[in-house]
Amino acid sequence: MSKVFYDKLVALEHIEKEVNKIAETREEREELYRIIDEYIHHRIMGCILGKLPNEHHEEFLNKFVDAPHHDDHWIYLKDKIQDDVEGFLKSELSLVASELMEVIKGPSKKKLH
Repeated sequence: MSKVFYDKLVALEHIEKEVNKIAETREEREELYRIIDEYIHHRIMGCILGKLPNEHHEEFLNKFVDAPHHDDHWIYLKDKIQDDVEGFLKSELSLVASELMEVIKGPSKKKLH
């Protein structure tokens, strides 16, 4: 996985444990991690672009492509987006983690009384 500036917000140890339970081979595990990484990336970038005014999209994406790992992206986003960017992304990542767990484990079965 490549390093990106929002990595410090991503804590998915419980998902990693589940992937390790269901993956039968190293290749399967790596493929699942790749899919999860891509899914998270697309969701995070979609959220950022959804909050970032359109006139800053191209500039931000160019900065990101040049140095995806650079912490200065936080400064840029905090300057251009007047909301709590980190807080918003943490909430989104929590939602993503729940969605991924449901997909990995399967939907929970509700008991009928």
